[in-house]
Parts: sequence; structure tokens; C-alpha cells
Amino acid sequence: MLRTFLNAFRVADIRKKLAFTAGMLALYRIGAYIPAPGINIDAVDQISQNFTGSNVLGFLNLFSGGSLQRFAIFALGIMPYITASIMLQLLTVVVPALDKLRKEGEVGQQKITQYTRYLTVGLAFGQSIGYVFLFRTFSSGGVEVVDAFTFGRVFVIVMTLTAGCVLLMWLGELITQRGIGNGISLMIFASIAAGIPDGIVKWWNNPDQVFKVMMPFLALAIIAAIVFMQEGQRRIPIQYAKRVVGRRMAGGGSTYLPLRVNMAGVIPVIFAASLMAFPPTVGELTQASWAQDFSAFFSPNDWPYLIGESFLIIVFTYFYTAVTFNPVEQADNLKKYGGFIPGVRPGRPTAEYLDRILARLTFPGALYLAAVAALPTILINQTSANFFFGGTSILIVVGVALDTMKQLEAQLMMRNYEGFLK
Repeated sequence: MLRTFLNAFRVADIRKKLAFTAGMLALYRIGAYIPAPGINIDAVDQISQNFTGSNVLGFLNLFSGGSLQRFAIFALGIMPYITASIMLQLLTVVVPALDKLRKEGEVGQQKITQYTRYLTVGLAFGQSIGYVFLFRTFSSGGVEVVDAFTFGRVFVIVMTLTAGCVLLMWLGELITQRGIGNGISLMIFASIAAGIPDGIVKWWNNPDQVFKVMMPFLALAIIAAIVFMQEGQRRIPIQYAKRVVGRRMAGGGSTYLPLRVNMAGVIPVIFAASLMAFPPTVGELTQASWAQDFSAFFSPNDWPYLIGESFLIIVFTYFYTAVTFNPVEQADNLKKYGGFIPGVRPGRPTAEYLDRILARLTFPGALYLAAVAALPTILINQTSANFFFGGTSILIVVGVALDTMKQLEAQLMMRNYEGFLK
């Protein structure tokens, strides 16, 4: 594997792509330390502890690579673009015009991408306004985060944060086009990986010696389980009938349709974590007694939170799998190109067969996502140890690493080198 990795640097084209990707990610990390204009840095440091907990602010701060707690120009991170992408992907199911664009191929996909960019700008603008007033709420009674809270100063800050989000969206697309891997995913990967040194320091300084010894083995076991489940798939055999084209016999042969155990990826975990983190956050921002009780009931380290999050993960897994994979459409495409599943009639019986197989695969995939997301919290309650990374972060890091390795593998195989997967 080491020899294969060195071969990647011996190819000039791949070496340029790796250098370009590293340069863009370095630029992204530099922007995470540049504060927005008109911000009192000392006041921001005083309220930074509000963004290090298990609430939704800590969740957003993790995905921004610590930019949010510093009120940097990249404080929004890439989350507005991800939210816009998910919204457009879900709207294609209920809006016939968007579904028609999706079926038009590359031209239609470019239109959907353009709509996603417009929606990203709108979401970033609204989120920037919310962050400005949120920081002002945290700093009430102390030193003001914004030196002069005027319309002009707030407008400059909001436009700076929005422009930073648009710049990140552009950098992500550049990495996808000219680098290695998916740019947006690699940015989230870099944001989470930026906290690894702090996590290692906390692990090493932990007074629990049993936890200090067992943590590396536990982390390796979790990563191995994630890789095993992420790569697990059910291969449906597909047979293509031979066709006569002119005087030649064309077509024929056999292949397979891969159905992954976890087709929804990490999206259900992100949705569920965002929804379940909302009650504790409301309790922090509101001083009402009912809000405090509601927040305490859904504390991130208690069983009601774990049960609710696991239930939402299972529901969103089924929903998102149904959105991304349409058995009826797959059956129509097979029938159109002369393909069929041995022992199953084309058309509606094929769609019902695929739907039944998909339902059986989705259930263990949903349980797997719920288990990985809840495992760190359960271990915290049982061992009183501090896990720096949650299940969502581990899922994203391992998933992005696997996808990037596969793309590098494909680049090496195109140039007659042996890949990573031997």
C-alpha cells in the first residue's frame, strides 16, 4: 500500500491534483482564523464556551472547524450549501418541474445546481443575521461583541459572512473539478480533522487509566465496523437479452445491481442530531421555566435524547433511501435496455422485488446508523469519560476517506498502476 501511495506522487497529473486540493483546504483553514470586520476579539473569547458543548451550536461549530466560536469570515462553514442541496434534492420528489429537470441529464443538473447556489446565498444571508444577534445575546451584560451595533456595521458583518460562505462553495466546486475527491465533503473532513490534536490532548490528560488504554482499541473497532457496513452491499444479478442490430448480434451478458446496506449515508444522522439538539438550545436562550424543564428532559446525555435521536435516524433513513432510490424507475430502465432479473418478470414484478430487497437492507442500515450515533453517549454515561468526537463525526470522516481513496484508486488504475484495493 505504501508503494502504491508513492506511485500517486510519481504521476505528474495526480501530484498536481493533490497539491491543488491541499492548497484549497489550507486556504479554507486560514480563513477560519480571520475574524469578521468590526468584531471585538476579546469579547468573542469570553463567550467561546457556548460553542463547545453538545448543543446545536457545538454541532455547527464542529462542522465549521471552530470558525463559529471565533466569529471568523468562514463562520457559516459550508452548512448552508449542504442544507440547500438537501432541500433541492427533497423538492425534486414533490415538484414536477424539478423532477423533469433531473431527468434531462447534464443540462437539467446544471439548472438544479444553479438553483442550489441561489438558495445557498439566501440561507447564508439569513443565518448570518441570526448569528449576529445570537452573539449579541450571549454578550449582554458584558463586553459587546460588535463594537458599534449600527445598521451599517451589522450589514458589513452579514455581507462578509455571506461572501465567505459563497467563497467556500466556489472552493469546494474547484476541488471537485480540478482536485481529488468531493470538495464539499473534504471541507467537512478538514473541519472535523482540525479538532483531532485537541481530542488527542484530552485523551492523554484523562485521569481514567483504563479509558486511556482502551480508547485506541475502541476507536479502531468502531472504524473497522463503519468500513464494514459502509462497504456492505447486496448484488442483484442482471441478465441482458441479445438483440439483432442490422446483421450483428449485440447485447447479452450479465452484470449486477449493487444495493448498499447504508444507501442514505450520513444525512439521516445530521437531520436527527439537528432536530434533537434544538430543545437544549432553546433552553439556553430562553429563561422561562417550562423551557428549562423541556431542555433538561432532552439533555444530550440522557436516555430520552438517545431514544428520540435513534427513532428519528431510523425514520429519516427510510425516507432518504426512498428519495434517492426509486425501484419503479430502476425497473423501467432495466426493461427499456433489455435487462431482467433471473426468475423475476420485467416491469412491476421487478419493481416490487427491488422494493422488498431494499426494505430488508434498509432496516439493518438504519440500526447501524443509530448505534454508531448513540454509542459515544452511552460510553460517556457508563465510563464518565470525555469523547471528543461523536458518532456523526466518525461516520463523516471515515466515509469521506473511503470515497477519496476510491477516486485516487480510479486515477491510478487509469494509468496502469495497482490501486489501494488489492
